[in-house]
Amino acid sequence: MRSRINSDKFNILVYFVSVIAVGTMLLSSPPAWAGEDRLGLLDSLFTATSAVCVTGLAVVDTAGFSLFGQIVLLLLIQCGGLGIVAFATLYVAIPRRKVSLVNRGIIKEMYMDEVESNPRYIVLNIAAVTLAIETIGFCILLARFRSIGIDGAAFSAAFHAVSAFCNAGFSTFSDSLIGFAGDWVVNLVVMALIVSGGIGFVVMQDIGRVFMRSKRRLSYHSRIVLSITATLIVFGAALYYALEYNSAFSGMGLGDGLLAALFESVTTRTAGFETVPQGSFGYASVILTIFLMLTGGSPGSTAGGVKTTTMFMAFAAAFRGTEEDGSISYRGGALSTTSVTRAFSILAKALLIIGACLFLLLAFEGSRFAFVDLLFEIVSAFGTVGLSRGVTPGLGAWGKLVIIAAMFIGRIGVFAMAVSRPSDRVERFAAYPRENLLLG
Repeated sequence: MRSRINSDKFNILVYFVSVIAVGTMLLSSPPAWAGEDRLGLLDSLFTATSAVCVTGLAVVDTAGFSLFGQIVLLLLIQCGGLGIVAFATLYVAIPRRKVSLVNRGIIKEMYMDEVESNPRYIVLNIAAVTLAIETIGFCILLARFRSIGIDGAAFSAAFHAVSAFCNAGFSTFSDSLIGFAGDWVVNLVVMALIVSGGIGFVVMQDIGRVFMRSKRRLSYHSRIVLSITATLIVFGAALYYALEYNSAFSGMGLGDGLLAALFESVTTRTAGFETVPQGSFGYASVILTIFLMLTGGSPGSTAGGVKTTTMFMAFAAAFRGTEEDGSISYRGGALSTTSVTRAFSILAKALLIIGACLFLLLAFEGSRFAFVDLLFEIVSAFGTVGLSRGVTPGLGAWGKLVIIAAMFIGRIGVFAMAVSRPSDRVERFAAYPRENLLLG
């Protein structure tokens, strides 16, 4: 059983590596680049990895790709944003393929207990929900882009709808969405797509069931995810506005400033679009952004980061304390010792990975960039956010490879850390003696 689980985890790795490899070859081909010379292999690999890992960091201007190249990017973003869902589809939704206990367990890890009854239906439902939400976003953006005279409005609307829902942050515009800083329609639609893709499919399904009155109330998981998401968005926006109303937002009116602060609070949690350049923010806002990028979205979503529930359990254990059995009581539920331990494990491993990547980036690029900017770039890559303080385009070959590794680990590694089931562990016939270590 253990070898089968490891094999399925390996297949997830193979899926992402294969898509990145195909994307690299396509993006390095002459038809993909609109410039005179074809895109270099390393830059193609960087761009493909960033698209599949739905990060959005770029070493070249996305607007510099031809229509063919941008279509390739769009497909890579869709494959990456629904990567785990695509894996589940390949292994579960294929006709005549039996649902193994291992595959069922992996899906259960991502979508909670509800999917165990009919995993094929859930996977197909996810695909349908994704298409429906992206289509709604596309229609609204298309109408808005046409009304203001955007060239290629149809493709731009489709590209941004997919990129926003998949939390990728790629844009067909050279300045991302800075040109739309005061456009309430574009901002609100993009934010709605980002939040929809970032809260997780199980939460969206749960909301749908309550709305259709097939359920009386939201599940405990959905209530926690929605409350954390709302808290991060509201308090993040308030802090950004308070910190930047005389700086980054100084040229804006009250309404536009609040809109920019709200957008910044949403996009920093793995989306990567920007309506205000990151270089214009002060260091206090940069620290806030780093925290939000590390937190990311919610489990089972297109978003990256260590996930909202992981950060919630870590903070709950730190400030609320645990019961005698190690569990944490919160709002009528008890978070198990296993969940709390796993949360701390994910957070600790994430910080170690960020530290190692930062060390390497400092070794290769420390003489050319400020420490805080390199830290910002690494956390943005690991959290698959895509925001940048102008470091990525100027990186050398080794620096680009470090960022590529950080993006890949951030997308694949966090999921691998989170998947841990009782069947993974060897049955013990003897227990070690309990020992204590002094703390504090």
